[in-house]
Amino acid sequence: MLSRLTFKPVSAVSGTLLAVALGFGVACSTPPPPPTPTTAAAPQATPAATAQIFTAGAAPDQAAASCGGTLRKITLGVAVAPPNVVHTSPFVARALGLFAKRCIDANIVQFEGGLSQTSLTAVAQGSAMGPLNEAAIGAGLRGKQVWGMAPKLPQAYVVGEGIKTAADLKGKRLSAAGGGVGSFNWVMGREILKSAGLTVDDVQFIAQATAGRLPGLVSGQLEGVSLHPEDLFLAQKQKPGVHVLVNLSEFLPLYYFNAYGVSDDFLANDRALVRDTVESLIEANRTIYQDRAKVLPIMVQATEKPQDAVEFAYDYLTKNCIWSVNTGYKPERTLWTVDLGVSNGDIPADKKPGYEQIVAQSLGDEALAAVGGPTTISGCSD
Repeated sequence: MLSRLTFKPVSAVSGTLLAVALGFGVACSTPPPPPTPTTAAAPQATPAATAQIFTAGAAPDQAAASCGGTLRKITLGVAVAPPNVVHTSPFVARALGLFAKRCIDANIVQFEGGLSQTSLTAVAQGSAMGPLNEAAIGAGLRGKQVWGMAPKLPQAYVVGEGIKTAADLKGKRLSAAGGGVGSFNWVMGREILKSAGLTVDDVQFIAQATAGRLPGLVSGQLEGVSLHPEDLFLAQKQKPGVHVLVNLSEFLPLYYFNAYGVSDDFLANDRALVRDTVESLIEANRTIYQDRAKVLPIMVQATEKPQDAVEFAYDYLTKNCIWSVNTGYKPERTLWTVDLGVSNGDIPADKKPGYEQIVAQSLGDEALAAVGGPTTISGCSD
């Protein structure tokens, strides 16, 4: 079963990716099977940044019991609700007390698309640390990336049984979940189409809620969609014949998938809190690589996915070094993504940001030193 599910391209596909710009969405998950984490009511937020709060992991009173000083509050944004396995690092950090030992009380909230307008607005306003990409900074958002959660793409582009090559997508229904035109799925679909000399006008993109990706493929509403590994596992279990057209990390090997950032004001006003939060997250990712038994129950609770699907995703993500081990900073990956954005018109050439404008390198270096410096785990070293 698992060998059938291994990520590998069915056909050779090459091309470039339209860089994710301000307002682009991120892939999501499926209707939740048990176990289900306790979920609080949506918190009050700015009108442009409504979110749902997640309580999987350590509760605030547990954090208080672990802290020898004053608790400092921070809000961390995740890209999907419930999160995909790759997005569970903050839950691991909270559940294992890694925030707490640094006197951090972390609220984890979800936005409909990690790079959606609401998520980026929350970062820009200084009310959250969350996903922040190069194109948003190029478009004028005054912020910095402070931690690379997952530099490499974890997803595969998954298609129906009769689709063997990118050219076969012509006339088909493809996912634009999580924001329609410009969403993560739309971007991936567009780039795969380009590899076959097709355009977005050659297919029908279906805009839908992010939770509709997997059900859409299984029901036949969608014939092409970007799926995380756990959703690939479930898709093939529920509908034999669906298969991987291309592994996105091979299709776009230098594309920077997910970096967390904060506004320049947040960084200037509370640098110590940002640094200590990054320390906690680096430690969480290292624990993910080193202690499968400890982190899997946290991931199952947070994602609300079946154990076997989470295990499959965990094994794929760790084997392929998707999560970062150090800061996740990769200058060549960042600059490649910027150049791609410029070439596609998403970043004006005269506003092309440099690496130092995008990444808070010194803060990451400080956080990395505090957790023992750079290391390699199972061959992974980003």
